[in-house]
Parts: sequence; structure tokens; C-alpha cells
Amino acid sequence: MALIWREATGPLACAWLDTPVGALRLSARGDVLVSIDWDDEARAGEPPSPFLRQACAALQRYFQSPAAPELAAVPLHPAGTAYQRRVWERLAAIPPGQVLGYGQLARELGSGARAVAAACRANPYPLLVPCHRVVAAHGLGGYCGASDGHWLDVKRFLLAYEQGGAGVGYGRGA
Repeated sequence: MALIWREATGPLACAWLDTPVGALRLSARGDVLVSIDWDDEARAGEPPSPFLRQACAALQRYFQSPAAPELAAVPLHPAGTAYQRRVWERLAAIPPGQVLGYGQLARELGSGARAVAAACRANPYPLLVPCHRVVAAHGLGGYCGASDGHWLDVKRFLLAYEQGGAGVGYGRGA
């Protein structure tokens, strides 16, 4: 899947979505998503624009079927460096249910595993740019900048969910 990069213009608008892995805040300018952030709690209410309704619906469909193609159609603002965007493009090409090692990805990009991990950590589009599909040579590696605790539980849940499991191991309703 190739990511769609577009310049973002207009005022910032936000929508909140409650998911099995926690509440997400989607921020957009016009018809371009500028970030997805983990939030403490979802806020009730209809997304303020047709674009944000579409983006929320795409994420909801992902949690119905991890192979939902709608995620690929959400335009993203070209945040990050050129290198980070190269990493994110490659991450977007990893199919649901599969993983790629930091080292393998680094070799493909002519880079180092730590640089790949830093690009994953800087990802402003979790789930749309599936950095959870990148693992260490011996174990899961990190997620959202953490190497244990809650964030690794989220990564385990997402990987198990995408591999056809129920996402066992994550505390939200598991």
C-alpha cells in the first residue's frame, strides 16, 4: 500500500474514537490527517467534518477486519523527515498479520536498526502507518517509545488481532 501525502491547509479539527486499544484523537486540517494521538478517553460526539467521519469509519473498519482497505485511502500530511517518510512507506507495505524485523528493514533501506526504531517512535499515524508490525531480533522490541508495560500490551494485542486472534493479552475488555 502506498501512502497518500498531501499538504494540509485550514483550521485544525479533531475527532475522538474509542477503540479496543484505547481512545484516539484524530486531528485534521481540511481533508488531510495531520496526526493520530492516544488520548486518555474518547469524547462523545459526531466528528466535525465529513473527512474526519471517513477517517474514523476507516479505523472502525480496521477493528472489524484488519485487512480493511480503507486505511490506505486516508490522505496524510507529509510530517517527518524524508528518511522517516521512507520508513513509514515501507511499514505501510507490511500486510496485516505479518511482521518485519528492525534489522531487516534497516538493511532494505540502507540504514541502521536504531534509525528505523527512531522513525517508528516518531510516527504520527499509529495504526495507519503500522509500526507495531516491526519487531526486534529477539522479542517484540518497543512500541510508542516504551519497551515494557502498557504499550507492549497494545503491540501484542494488535499483532494477535491481525494474526486472527482475539488480541488476548490487552486489558481493555480482553
